[in-house]
Amino acid sequence: MKIALLGAANSIHLQRWAHGLAACGHEVSVISQHFGCNNATAAYAATQAGASIRQIALPHTGAFAYFRNAAPLRKILQDLRPDILNAHYATGYGSMARRSGWRPLLLSVWGSDVYDFPAKSLIHRHLLQKNLAAATAIASTSHCMAQQAASIHAHPHIFITPFGVDTSLFCPAVQRADSANASIAQAAAKPITIGTVKTLAPAYGIDTLIEAFALLQQSLQQSGFTNTVQLEITGDGVDKPALQQLCHTLGVADAVTFFDAIPHAQVPTQLRRLDIFAALSRMESFGVAAIEAAACGLPVVVSDAPGLVEVTPNQRTGLVVPRNNPQAAAHAFEQLVRNASLRQQMGQTGRAHVMAQYGWPVCLEKMQQAYQQTLALAGKQADGAA
Repeated sequence: MKIALLGAANSIHLQRWAHGLAACGHEVSVISQHFGCNNATAAYAATQAGASIRQIALPHTGAFAYFRNAAPLRKILQDLRPDILNAHYATGYGSMARRSGWRPLLLSVWGSDVYDFPAKSLIHRHLLQKNLAAATAIASTSHCMAQQAASIHAHPHIFITPFGVDTSLFCPAVQRADSANASIAQAAAKPITIGTVKTLAPAYGIDTLIEAFALLQQSLQQSGFTNTVQLEITGDGVDKPALQQLCHTLGVADAVTFFDAIPHAQVPTQLRRLDIFAALSRMESFGVAAIEAAACGLPVVVSDAPGLVEVTPNQRTGLVVPRNNPQAAAHAFEQLVRNASLRQQMGQTGRAHVMAQYGWPVCLEKMQQAYQQTLALAGKQADGAA
């Protein structure tokens, strides 16, 4: 199949779709006005040498580029003659795809394009409605985001195409201190590490995580718990100075380590440092960080943000707590800190769940099925118009 992917080429997610589809034997072209290389892009590209993917840069950047590039995109598509155009992100690239007039069009929604953009004004909402209505079909990474997209425009054809996880890369450490083969003495001596890998922005609830960790430390100290418990936060963002100050204010700075943001290729290694993963986001359309952690055999403590609840079976692969509730999060952490066998059980169940539902081969197959269904819909629409 000849597939044209339209979206931000510097996004790790678009890169993974491109390389995965090419590896399945499809002829893939990536069309973008965002080919700027970042660390994550370079690291991923270095591990994917040999894939045959055509990269086509749109001529315009900056203000109004999404509108100015519609005509060049139309010419590119007329030359390529792809079987399907898959536009990623429903607003900027979605507008460009709509104005190009190319069909069949599968429009992939990502999150802020359907949650934040339409809330800006009635004009923004109307633009998004036009883009959704113009698509042959819509793809969403989660059911909750599909419902959000449908609330903007009740499109009759919405497919679920999650971001997959490469479980050969995101895998447990060879031996964890709380594994069945480790001695009780080893497990008792090992510090227990809670952590997260996330952008340090208000939406992701890192302040709630720190507050919960401080409450956890107080409870453990009062009960005479002897293991060392520490918190590792990996990521950069506007909130970093305030979060570091919060650690000092709450008296836990000595037990919290901040790491700078890392390339995606290094995330599995960072996750394998942890015993418990935390994702206490205030809003999340798809919990990719939580499923990456689960693939590494980690139990997860997540907020009840819809995208996290969808990927975390409560009491099986992790514990779900209310958003903005450090007390509930601290209680969940304490359950896992005190129970190594529960950590191991949830970690094993979590990895099995990810492999069955979100493994990369599974998700690639779902995307290819979405393409086939979109092509079938386009054929029916053409027959109906004839």
